[in-house]
Amino acid sequence: MGVIVVTGAARGMGRACVDRLRDRADRLVAVDLEAPAIEGVLGVACDVSDPEAVGRLADRARELGPFRALVHAAGISPTMADPRRIFAIDLVATQLLLDAFEPLVEPGASAVCFASSAAYQVTLLGAGPELDAFVETPRAEGFLDAAAARFQDPGIAYGWAKRGVVRAAARAAVAWGRRGGRVNSVSPGIVDTPMARRELEAQPMMRLILDHTPLRRLGRAEEVAALVDFLVSDAASFVTGTDVLIDGGALEGLRGLVRGAR
Repeated sequence: MGVIVVTGAARGMGRACVDRLRDRADRLVAVDLEAPAIEGVLGVACDVSDPEAVGRLADRARELGPFRALVHAAGISPTMADPRRIFAIDLVATQLLLDAFEPLVEPGASAVCFASSAAYQVTLLGAGPELDAFVETPRAEGFLDAAAARFQDPGIAYGWAKRGVVRAAARAAVAWGRRGGRVNSVSPGIVDTPMARRELEAQPMMRLILDHTPLRRLGRAEEVAALVDFLVSDAASFVTGTDVLIDGGALEGLRGLVRGAR
């Protein structure tokens, strides 16, 4: 057992993870910009893009008992912010959390970071290794300014920020592994949450993706939470440094669409 911290816990997939993981924690900490009021759970307010706030969150977790897991579901979508803010919340915050919680890691501890199927979709556009190398440096000086200059479109920025999350989790698996811990990421497709519904209404591309999803439906938040539950459990004790795509087959559907257009 021990302490489990879930970010983005107020709604959507983060809230589904809180509900799913209750029985795995002695203390379950639900984190959002405003402290969530969830029965039986400790609500904590934290801006995950603020290094000092993230440091205080890690200190609080240490005080509560042995650290068991970090589930980082907090994030923003393309219609919610400009590219700079998207990279700050979706990628830089991920690196801050993984770094801050690393000293708490003991054997059996783990982390699951939320990426997105968009991390794979951007590669269908044929981008080269230069962009992959760029998103692997989220704590470099001037990174956010460089990201804002390089990625003008919020949708493209989102995909590359989430690709950076996949790589950040894989890198952290090496450091956490030295302490007996594991780190993985998950890449949901279009899941039925308030955020996804906003994107569906605003972006025609989202409807195209849904139309080419082999399972022909939206995912459910509880389906993603079940995957996270497995990844933080002892049943996944040899799973680390990997990303799990959970998109109903949408990526393969899009690959078929791209091949047909050539």
